[in-house]
Amino acid sequence: MSWLKRERTGIKQAAKPDRAEMPEGLWTKCDSCGEALFQTVLEENWWTCPNCGHHFRVSARTYVGYLTDESTFQERHANLVAGDPLEFRDAKLPYTERLALAQKDTGEKDAAICGVATIGGIPTSVTIMNFFFMGGSMGSVVGEKVARSIETAIAERRACVIVSATGGARMQEGILSLMQMAKTSVLLARLREARLPFVSVLTDPSTAGVLASYASLGDVIVAEPKALVGFAGARVIKQTIGEDLPPGFQRAEFVLEKGFIDRIIHRKQMRDELGQLLEFFWHSTRGFAPEGGKSPHQYDPNAPRSA
Repeated sequence: MSWLKRERTGIKQAAKPDRAEMPEGLWTKCDSCGEALFQTVLEENWWTCPNCGHHFRVSARTYVGYLTDESTFQERHANLVAGDPLEFRDAKLPYTERLALAQKDTGEKDAAICGVATIGGIPTSVTIMNFFFMGGSMGSVVGEKVARSIETAIAERRACVIVSATGGARMQEGILSLMQMAKTSVLLARLREARLPFVSVLTDPSTAGVLASYASLGDVIVAEPKALVGFAGARVIKQTIGEDLPPGFQRAEFVLEKGFIDRIIHRKQMRDELGQLLEFFWHSTRGFAPEGGKSPHQYDPNAPRSA
């Protein structure tokens, strides 16, 4: 037997390296199935596990490349920076220092980027949230970027797509954060009056004040597989009602079953699926043109749907 031959010749099978000893930057452990994966494999697979399909969280700029047609994204309002009107302090760091650390760690000014692009050839105003910036929390800057993105859609006759990745409102800005819920919701009502489509994309997590405002107001609401979607946390709900929660509570599959969202879409199919949705709206609203008017955009139905 092979093990006996190795023993007689002095050859011993090398022990498998412990995952903790693997060099940093080469491997990433899947949070779902526990498999150790080459980061290059994950990058090629759009940061989704090839074994179980788990969707890793990615930065907003990475998601821009996944969602929009190649080389079409033009960022706007990139220089908006949050202030500290409440002079918020906690036991650890002042708000200004937390902002500075988040800006240094992510290279971003705040927890969202916005701009214009095409998706499947359809002119679109896009906002994408970044969970790595203070948990994707919505403060005055995030709310303002969402608001301006909606206003851009109205002014330029574009579709609107917002990708959520957030723990909710930013407590360090108090009521100035909470007022963004009302501001963005009112603007989405204006977008609907203008007969322009809004597609809300929920990624992991999409919770609290953001879900209670613009994230749940899409003409179509889609989510990535197993994304956390809910307002209050599961632990808080369980303690409040004093009952065990159903399996998979607040995951995308659960809220789809309950009718809260319209579809679950794998990240690798998101661009194509949204392109088809927006194409439907484009034709049904005569190219997003105003009543009796002419669309300012050209749409090429033969354009490639993915890079």
